[in-house]
Amino acid sequence: MKKVEFIGLGYIGLPSAALAAKSGFSVLGVDTDQDHLAKITSGEIDEKEPGLKNIVLEQLAKKNLTTSSKPDYADVFIIVVPTPFNKEMEPNLENLLKAVDSVIPFLREDNLLIIESTCPVGTTEEITNIILTKRKDLIGKIKVAYCPERVLPGNILFELKNNNRIIGGIDEESAILSRAFYEKFVEGEILETDSKTAELCKLAENSFRDLQISFANELSIIADEQGVNIWDLIKFTNKHPRVNILNPGVGVGGHCIAVDPWFLISANKAESKIIRTAREQNLYKTKWCLKKIKDEIKFISKKKKKKRISISLMGLSYKQNVSDFRESPALFIGKQLIKEDVADIFFVEPNTKNIDNLETSDPEKSYEKSDLIIWLVPHDDFKKIKIDPEKNELDFCGIRQ
Repeated sequence: MKKVEFIGLGYIGLPSAALAAKSGFSVLGVDTDQDHLAKITSGEIDEKEPGLKNIVLEQLAKKNLTTSSKPDYADVFIIVVPTPFNKEMEPNLENLLKAVDSVIPFLREDNLLIIESTCPVGTTEEITNIILTKRKDLIGKIKVAYCPERVLPGNILFELKNNNRIIGGIDEESAILSRAFYEKFVEGEILETDSKTAELCKLAENSFRDLQISFANELSIIADEQGVNIWDLIKFTNKHPRVNILNPGVGVGGHCIAVDPWFLISANKAESKIIRTAREQNLYKTKWCLKKIKDEIKFISKKKKKKRISISLMGLSYKQNVSDFRESPALFIGKQLIKEDVADIFFVEPNTKNIDNLETSDPEKSYEKSDLIIWLVPHDDFKKIKIDPEKNELDFCGIRQ
């Protein structure tokens, strides 16, 4: 039985490790966060991901999956660590480089190392050079590839198994061996290419989606200025056989669409004009929504002759029906309103009890108590709330349509 090691047990690493374990590999999951490892082994696992808790606990019980804070020898190494950005919106590869450095002493002849972390174009080749500089004995003897994931929180296990995968090897044999590994648990089509193409493909996919969303967000602002219902506008426009405008929101969140375009922008400043404009437009939409909220608070306060009103912020996650708050524009809006202290705020997020020290409130009770309802994320749980036509509401996510 081949031993596979996943470095990083986050949103992607943990479900990937569990799937690999179920497919017959002996899997070691490595994470430097001891508290996170303790939560995994005790079964404190995100239940908003269908099936994840069951498969992890099942594989832990069978000893097909074990966890550790330190790497060990293995046949296949998968690097799945976050690659954040600094204040200048340039990628910080410190986590990735540390992860690679941690496994270098354990690499042996015929090992396969696969990077899944999002990274700038050319990173896989650079990492290969780093490894071979430190381990000259492995020149021509190990295989390295890049294989990005493309999944949605709330459906990760299904998409890891069924989505198509792109594998970019530093050479043909690296791609072939990587394909053989993923074929054990991926039912989608597996396509082979070089590492640079695979890296750019990941960035291009999410930059394209960011561009599509930016059009919808910009259109929503134009419609508002013209006194047109954006949801009716999109419904009618999409009757065209070759038009499919997405629904607008309060911006763009998540660790992929809100982040990946910056990998291209930072490395191709002169060439990435449209990509940068789309990214800036989606950031502007969040600020635009914040201004609309503050203006409405002032209007309601004057209308009700109150110095201070109560508001409900409905939804804090970055998208509906998930407990994922990475880069969430809704959470950003909530924190800004706290900072500016413009109203008494109920934070309503049915997918968690608290987030970043913000205690969340009951949806129906908050709705009843508030002078102003602000719909930020269209969670299914909100559809159960009985609507009061007398309530003052701002709908940025189309939940009332």
